[in-house]
Amino acid sequence: MAGTTAAPVLRPQGWWWLFGALRRDTSGLVGVAIVGLYVLAAIGAPWLAPDVSQGRGTPDPMAQLQPPSGHHLLGTDHLGRDLLSRLIFAARPSLSMALIVIVLAVVIGVPIGAVAGYSARWTDEVLMRGTDVFLSFTPLLLAVVVATALGPGYWSAVVALAVTWWPWYARLARGQAASLRQRPYVVAAQVMGASAPTILVRHIIPNLSGPVLVQATLDLSSVVLIASGLSFLGLGTQPPGADWGVMVNDARIYFLSDPWYVFFSGVAIIGASIGFVMLGDALRRILQLRPTEVAL
Repeated sequence: MAGTTAAPVLRPQGWWWLFGALRRDTSGLVGVAIVGLYVLAAIGAPWLAPDVSQGRGTPDPMAQLQPPSGHHLLGTDHLGRDLLSRLIFAARPSLSMALIVIVLAVVIGVPIGAVAGYSARWTDEVLMRGTDVFLSFTPLLLAVVVATALGPGYWSAVVALAVTWWPWYARLARGQAASLRQRPYVVAAQVMGASAPTILVRHIIPNLSGPVLVQATLDLSSVVLIASGLSFLGLGTQPPGADWGVMVNDARIYFLSDPWYVFFSGVAIIGASIGFVMLGDALRRILQLRPTEVAL
């Protein structure tokens, strides 16, 4: 997480500066390229997949577990479906789930943390002790419990992961808000008679944009991994829908006889995770090194 000493406001010109800074960061460019490739695959799946029907789940019993070849670049799965097509279509639920979970976590956690950090001690105590209840659970265990209670499915996994993730953003926002409430512009707004909601909306929450952006980008990596774990356990996307975690689960029993099956499925998950980590690390370096220019 970003330190409390650098909390730039990413106004429009700050965003343009950020894009320019990413172009000069080699690791950031690689991260952008990897993430962009995955996003392109997810959006363009119906046009990029070699076999759209198999990508969506139509089996071909006559082509089961064929090794990589000119006809099937990554081979086929246990139902004869083109593995490359399945991986491309699987990018849709995997990436969309990660994005929705992070958006929900930010929307829920940041306001709670900002109110706790800016408000009186008793409000802070009530909100943070409630947050600590969720933080006391292991993230994957809590997600499994919630997803099991709601029943298997895409949206059940989304809710389960959002419940797991929002407390971390509440903690991040609380620490930043506690530091920002002593800043001169916040004190000046108080002296001028601005209400607490106005100060939170106009001065506190906007100044959380930098640290939250960095943490959200890094967390996309973790959400992709845990979401795949839920699908692996049968609690996420359900067959015949394509999902990386489901594909790894299907491939595990063929690990010795047909290793390409589990290998390519695992690489898809790891590649997405690495891309988000590289991009998040680049954003953290940029915002920590030049916070004043981002806040223009």
